[in-house]
Amino acid sequence: MKKIVVLFLLLSIYANAQLGKSMFTKDPIINLENFDKQRVYWGYFLGFSTFDFKTDFKTNPAPNKLIDVKGHSGFNVGLVGVLRLHEYIELRFEPGLYYASRTLTYSEFTNERDAVREVKATYIDFPLILKFSSLRTGNVRPYLLGGLSSTLNLSSNSKSKDDNLEQKFRVKPWTQNYTVGFGVDLYFEYFKFSPSIRGVFGLKDELIRDVDPNSPWTGNIQSMKTRAVLINFTFH
Repeated sequence: MKKIVVLFLLLSIYANAQLGKSMFTKDPIINLENFDKQRVYWGYFLGFSTFDFKTDFKTNPAPNKLIDVKGHSGFNVGLVGVLRLHEYIELRFEPGLYYASRTLTYSEFTNERDAVREVKATYIDFPLILKFSSLRTGNVRPYLLGGLSSTLNLSSNSKSKDDNLEQKFRVKPWTQNYTVGFGVDLYFEYFKFSPSIRGVFGLKDELIRDVDPNSPWTGNIQSMKTRAVLINFTFH
């Protein structure tokens, strides 16, 4: 994930440097001067993400019964529809496809079959986002964003009758999240490029418990909620 953040920063610095050539001259060239006056416009995004779980326990687990959750980098792609509500406020619908993977390691076990669970996910996300933009300076316009989403996990295993005894880690198919983030609009000659960093926070417990209420995999878990960092590159 650190490499992705560094890539994001390098791309932003490069884009700012390129735009700066036209911004800080005596007569700066303003690209797409009337772009943000559109009532409705469209775009798409590509990006990277890292998903993990925030785990709460019923009782504090012993040191030998902890759960380590490791998130792996995934890939995002989706569409963007924008409705301008105000000069500085937009309502955005950004349906997207997210590929994610987590590795759960249970310290209670010594054999890999019981200790490790690979939790892969294919999410279809349906977010409504409010974007709050600052004043535009030349070809740069920073912004903040926040919103809510419903997410369908196509890899949830929710219909499986097997559980962790058969190496099936199950989560609910639908979840709800809230998102907060920041980014910057960069106006080029023919398009607007908007890199952003976002945090995603699950609102509800996603775990489906094992049949055995005392299961060593799920018995002591109060809730497991999604946590994610997204880096999106949006083009309009």
